[in-house]
Amino acid sequence: MSRLFRDVDGGVLTPHGSVVCIGAFDGLHLGHRALMRHAHARARALGLPLVALTFEPLPREFFLPDAPPPRLSLPRARIQALQEEGADLIGLLRFNARMTAMPAEDFVRRLLVQRLQAREVWIGPEFRFGHRRGGDLPLLQAMGAELGFTAGQIEPVHCDDGERVSSTRIRAALRAGDFAHAQRLLGRPYEIGGRVVRGRQLGRTLGYPTANLRFHKTPALSGIYATWVHGLTERPWPSVSSFGTRPTVDGVEPLLEAHLFDFEGDLYGRHLRVEFVAKLRDEEKFDGLESLTAAMHRDAALARQLLSTERARATA
Repeated sequence: MSRLFRDVDGGVLTPHGSVVCIGAFDGLHLGHRALMRHAHARARALGLPLVALTFEPLPREFFLPDAPPPRLSLPRARIQALQEEGADLIGLLRFNARMTAMPAEDFVRRLLVQRLQAREVWIGPEFRFGHRRGGDLPLLQAMGAELGFTAGQIEPVHCDDGERVSSTRIRAALRAGDFAHAQRLLGRPYEIGGRVVRGRQLGRTLGYPTANLRFHKTPALSGIYATWVHGLTERPWPSVSSFGTRPTVDGVEPLLEAHLFDFEGDLYGRHLRVEFVAKLRDEEKFDGLESLTAAMHRDAALARQLLSTERARATA
């Protein structure tokens, strides 16, 4: 289990040195994984711990609080993904007014040198940090020559068709409902995980009980989807899911509601992952519960058909 810390200042965390990689890591796509794997290989070659540094909230959310850009993943999923890529220590740094005012040189001295005793620092293409984005690879290399570490960056990662991997392209694919495209950029199907919480239980009264997962950020997609739910059995469970603010019942907070076909049992408190397969339609505000229920019947029938075809194709 990786250790987690939140602050730039504090005691020394890796007294014998470390290899550090820095990035937003939202969604941990193929480019992020390439950076992590390169840094992990360097850490193991040197016999040092691997430290992954990221930020929460993400910088673009801090600077645009009234219209925060969409998020691909929540902090818990990001931490888990970094652990799976071999991080021994994760800095989920508090991105606040104090952080934005910190010169890049202070970030290097106080965190990379004093707390982490960095021997190597690795970043992705075009990564910037510090006040007014003053920190970049040349600054890291110049300070490293003075303070005893080296710095480098990995090359951009491209798919087989030559497209450069980026979070921006993944968000665009998700908005368009192109999950095959998103999967190529992520290196895996897009999914959202979380612990099932109690909702208003309206779905149960309409014949469609749901497992509800809260999403405390602005999501990268919304609508009605054919989905697989992971975490119940060895095989994913077919489902139809609504992801959005539920305008028909005057909802506000984004909520992922998954109706598992032909499932009976209590899911509250369980940790599930919902994989998105196909978009059925946009979220709508209906004129009443009767119209909403009729739409849910249509959605469920279409989702069953799509998932049955998908499973048959996968096992053929």
